[in-house]
Order: sequence, then structure tokens, then C-alpha cells
Amino acid sequence: MFNKKNLSAQIQNVIYNKIKLKKHLPLAIIASGSLFLAACGPSSDDKTSSTGPDEYGFTPASEYTLESNNAVLEELPFENKQDFSDANRGFIATLPEYVVKYTDGSTIMDLSDYDFIEGDAPGSVNPSLWRQAKLNNINGLFKVTDGIYQVRGFDLANMTVIEGKKGWIIVDPLTTSETAKKALDFVNEQLGFRPVSTIVFTHSHMDHFGGVNGLLAAAGNDVANIEVVAPGGFMEEATNENIIAGPAMSKRASYMYGNLLPRSERGHVDAGLGKAVPFGTFSILAPTLTVNTDETHTIDGVEFEFHIVSGTEAPSEFTFYLPKMKAYCGAEMVSKTMHNLYTLRGAHVRDAVLWSKSIDEAIEEQKDAEIYFGTHHWPVWGQDNINEFLVSQRDTYKYIHDQSVRMINNGLTPKEIAEEIEMPPALSNTFSSRGYYGTVKHNAKAIYQGYLGWYDANPVNLDPLPEYESAAKYVKLMGGADAVIINAQAAYDEGEYRWSAELLNHVVFADADNKDAKELLASNYDQLGYQAESAPWRDVYLSGAYELRHGAADKVIDLASMKVIMLETPVDKFFESMAARLNGPEAFGEEFTLNINFTDLDKNYVLELENAVLRHKLAPKDKTADATMNITHDLFVDLVIGVAGVSEVLTSDDLSLEGSKLGLISFFALLDQPEGVFNIVTP
Repeated sequence: MFNKKNLSAQIQNVIYNKIKLKKHLPLAIIASGSLFLAACGPSSDDKTSSTGPDEYGFTPASEYTLESNNAVLEELPFENKQDFSDANRGFIATLPEYVVKYTDGSTIMDLSDYDFIEGDAPGSVNPSLWRQAKLNNINGLFKVTDGIYQVRGFDLANMTVIEGKKGWIIVDPLTTSETAKKALDFVNEQLGFRPVSTIVFTHSHMDHFGGVNGLLAAAGNDVANIEVVAPGGFMEEATNENIIAGPAMSKRASYMYGNLLPRSERGHVDAGLGKAVPFGTFSILAPTLTVNTDETHTIDGVEFEFHIVSGTEAPSEFTFYLPKMKAYCGAEMVSKTMHNLYTLRGAHVRDAVLWSKSIDEAIEEQKDAEIYFGTHHWPVWGQDNINEFLVSQRDTYKYIHDQSVRMINNGLTPKEIAEEIEMPPALSNTFSSRGYYGTVKHNAKAIYQGYLGWYDANPVNLDPLPEYESAAKYVKLMGGADAVIINAQAAYDEGEYRWSAELLNHVVFADADNKDAKELLASNYDQLGYQAESAPWRDVYLSGAYELRHGAADKVIDLASMKVIMLETPVDKFFESMAARLNGPEAFGEEFTLNINFTDLDKNYVLELENAVLRHKLAPKDKTADATMNITHDLFVDLVIGVAGVSEVLTSDDLSLEGSKLGLISFFALLDQPEGVFNIVTP
């Protein structure tokens, strides 16, 4: 029988008698005998002692972590305060209290959660990330130049407000309706009320369009009188991204953005691009003006020179130059951080060469600009400063690409490339090229993935055992769980957190109930998170530690908040999603034909189940179908997002059914209902 007391004694004997421990952290975690089962809601209260775990179980920074973080202070030019000057420049006002609530009364965002971010970095935060967090804490309404204002720090993204002839031209209305309304209300309060004449969506990511309905609520004028401008492909890309693999991406995003973490020195401190992603009500509007090529338009009296950069940071994106104001908006093609070529939440790999080329073109396109502003972070003033910023961004992505490919062609694997790649000092000492969001390591792996895919050419990796099988064999081979934990503890005490975590991961996947292995693994993740310069890396490590201690969340996202987006999603995408939810083995031998007739769209789709594959086509009703659903588009979306169940839909006045009701129920029973609440750090 596994005995925690005996293990503690074994560890003490092995470690103290056989290993010279200069930097040993007391075994408070294993010896404590308890986990910290606190509520999961983020809190700004940092109830930590310097020597013990906090209320969530997060352990203190070890001496190795303190040493690692202190070394960062010697590596980077922290004496350069230009970013702080730029982030504060043009400040007009901020709200004394910024708290935004969701419809159910829960808090979407509360900036007071980040009041602890002041002074020098604590030992549990990488000083470079702490610097970025302090910069992103600077919030409020700012004047960029005559006629251009920004709301920063009220959301993950910025809202830019441009004075048009008839009203406000709003560039990117934030992530949620709630934050967008709060921001525009504040703008009108400070600058005087003006109607919204135009909404510009720079690209197809949610934090740049999701708040549009809140904008309309605050604007006070009819949406019919508002021009909506977006790059080509915007609606398709904006609505498609999360449909097929949405549940998995949502779970991974909760790790990447630290949704469950406390806001504290040992929890979430920043997102790199901004403070955090607010989760409220999401919305979208179809454009009335689509920009497909590099072209110039006069919008509410303001001349915009648009430049298409789709395929860089987003699949649908443009930047623009305002010649009268000599101001260049880089959208999210450039930011005050290295961005992701691959994002940890999951997405297609982005094209580093195209990205670098697009920035190179921007250097020429904005050569007369005196001001740069973006959809994240703070502006840059002065042509020389702008060029320096753009050049460093351009060369960051190109260098990672070229050096990764060089090593690919020398036979290095993704892990080896990530370990070997070294940035040139001119870039690594530039704060805007540091990895606060993307990192050199995972971007280098993305280059490999983009060219060669998942297989590294080693036959052992062609058909390996699944992790839960190999873990049990490894643990048995290494002498059992107790022996592995002893060695993992020794590695932990030497500051070898990556190796210790690798050992313990085998134990946890062999036996998910081994509390000692889980707690020691969580402690390793604590230290790896504390050392991380990247905010997503920190949040991923600490979210893993949180899940090991408290279990997986029972809810990731309220799909009802996505209904407006879903209503704008092409119907075909829902059927593709249904096909990907079909439980193949359960459908072996089953055949079924279903008409789904949208009574309000005057469209009929025929779904056919055969060979455990679900196909669909837009076609007239199949007269031989097993069943026909005559349904409104709205009710169908409610069914898809789980607002209405099958039994509820079948009794709705918005549905009439022809054919076999029992057959229809059996058909829907073959479809998985993924909620994105699966485990990540345990089997």
C-alpha cells in the first residue's frame, strides 16, 4: 500500500543523505497531507505567505526560480522607460472603478484585480513579463493625435475612435458587448456625445468585433445608418474559426488565458497582449463595405488607405494609413510583443514569410507616418521610432523562419530546434520582440509543423503507444511509482523542473489517483510558470497545476453567449460540425436520411447517414427521407448550442415533423455533445 508518511521519510533520507542540496525547497507540499480546495473564481486578494502554499495551493518561488528571474534583470535594458512614456502619453481620463458584469451578474472584468501589479517584480513572476503587465495596467482614454483617440486596458484589445464628419468612426469594438458599451459610454462622457457613423473591423478575431452590439446600444443611432467596413473574407473567417473544433479550442483557450486562475502574484498577471480576455456576450455585423485589395476609400470624410495583410496574424485582415493625420494603424500585424506563428489554443500555423514580407511592405507604405497605433498596446511617435519598431518586428519573424528551416534541413527535430535556436542580440534586447505572447520556442516548432507536419521521421514516433499505456510501462520499468517520485523530487530539488515534470507525468497518467505525484507535478508547473516570460506559457503551466489540485472545470464557455455569432454562421458549417460529432462506432450499420427544411430561409438540406459518415447537401426535399424537420433557423441554432434540447425542439411551435419521431431521436442520439470539459493533465 502506498504510504505518504513512508514516502516522505524515504525522500528525506535519499535526498539529504545522498544528494548535496544547496537550494532545497522544504517538502511542505508532500508533508502537508492536504489539498487547497478553494473556489475557482479569480481574486485579486493575494493571501500568500512567503514560505507556504497560498489558498489555491500555489507554492512559493524556489531559490532556483528566484535566481532565474533575477538573472533576467541583468539581461535586458530595464533602464529604458520609453514604453512607459508612450503608454501614458495623451492620457485624458480613466474610470475610478472599472467593473463589468455579465447578464447573470457574474463579473466579466474588474481592473482592481490587478492593483497588486506595482513596484518591483515578485519572485514568482518573470521581471520582463511583470514589466509588460505594468504597461498593460495603464488604462483609460488617450488622445493619440488630433482626431484620433484610443480606449486601452478596458478589454484585451484597444478600441480606436476617429473623428468623422458626421460621427465617430470606431475601429475594433472590443471583445464583448458589455465592455464595448462601457468603453463608448466613457468616450462620449469625456469627449461629448456623437453618433457612430462607421465601424471598422480590422480582422477576423473575436476580440476585434465581438462587442459590436454593445457599441450599437451605446451609440443611440440606427444600425441602418452605420457603415461597416471589413477585409475580404471577414464573415466567413470570423464565424468559422470555432465551429468544427470549438469545444477543444475553448478548453485550450481557458488554459492559455488563465480563466480559472486567481489574479495574484502566483496566478494570472497578464495576457501579454492585454490584461485578460473578457467572457461576456459576443456579437457580429456583416460589412456593408468589403475591402478586397489595396485601395483607398473616404469614410465619413476621412481618407483611408487600406492594405490587405490577410494570412499574417489573421486569415482576414487589413491595415490602413490616414494620410491627413499621418497615422498608420498596424492592426494586429505588429504588436509590442512577439506574436504567435502557432497559438496555444490551437489554430492553423501562420505564414512567417508572408508576415515578414507584409511588414516590409508596410515600412514603405507608411513612410510618411509620424504616428503608429495598433489594436493592442500603445502607440509609437516619430518616423525613426516607427521604422525601428517595424524593422524589428519584420526581422523577428523572418529570423525564426530562416533559422528553423536551416536546422530542419540539417535533420533537427522540433524539440531540438526549439532548444537550439538563439535570437540575435539586436532583437532579443528589444522589448517589442520579446515573447510575451508568442515565444521563439513554440514559433520554431510551428515552422517545422508548417513544412513537415507532426512526424519527425524517427520510426519510433510513427505508431507509438498512447500515453496512458506507455506511462504504466515506464513506471513499472523504473521500479514503481514510489521510485519515480523519489527521483522526480531529487530533480525538483536541483531545479530540473522540466525533467521532474516529465517523470511525474508518467506516474500521473499511469495512476490519476496518485495524489503525491499530482501535487509534486503541480509544484513543478508552479516553478515553470513563475519563470515564464510568456503570459500564455505562465497561464498554461499554472492552469495545469490548478487542474491537478482541484480538477477540471465543469464549464468552459456559455454557448448562449455565442448565439448572435452562430446566427451569422453559414448553415453548411453546422452540418460539417454535426458530421464531426457523429460517434462512428455507434453508427456502424445505421442508415438514415433526414430533410432539414428552414422555413424562414426557404432552404432545404438533405442529410444522409451511411457507412458511419454523415453527408449533407443543399437540395429539394428527399421524398424517401426517414424524417423531415421543418424548423426555423433560430430554433435550429438553439438546438445546436444546447439552449434547447431535442425533446424541447420536438414540441416547439417553430417545428413541424414529418416521418419517424423515434428515428429522429435515435439519429440525434448518435451525435456527441462535446462541452470542452475534458481533462488535460490527467488521463
